[in-house]
Amino acid sequence: MGGSNPYIEKSETIIARKPFKVTFITPDAPIEIQVDPTKLPLGDNGLPGSLLDIALGNGIDVEHACGGVCACSTCHIIVKEGLETCNEPTDDENDQLDEAPGLSLKSRLACQCVPNGDMDLIIEVPEWNKNLVKESH
Repeated sequence: MGGSNPYIEKSETIIARKPFKVTFITPDAPIEIQVDPTKLPLGDNGLPGSLLDIALGNGIDVEHACGGVCACSTCHIIVKEGLETCNEPTDDENDQLDEAPGLSLKSRLACQCVPNGDMDLIIEVPEWNKNLVKESH
């Protein structure tokens, strides 16, 4: 699947203009990714420049049952550091997050969370979603 969902509120995003680093916390070891904003978007899953786009474009298989169109909660992540540099969640994203297990105050849907590149990020993939990340390496 992939693309956009015409039934949800559009999120205001600022795509990064300078390189930044995203560290995905996985069961085996952290995976650091250098993001080159001139290459964004990397695919067609999630908003352009989203953390789902960044993960999938770098071989990190984060679950995304709806194709990244904010219609499920399977791409739930926790932004441990750098959340303030990401776009605000829409009401639609928050509604989907309500369905995610292990919710925290720093929870986001990877398909909707777009960092602006002002600082590096540390992302935790919740335990129930870590099998996919582990299997890709």
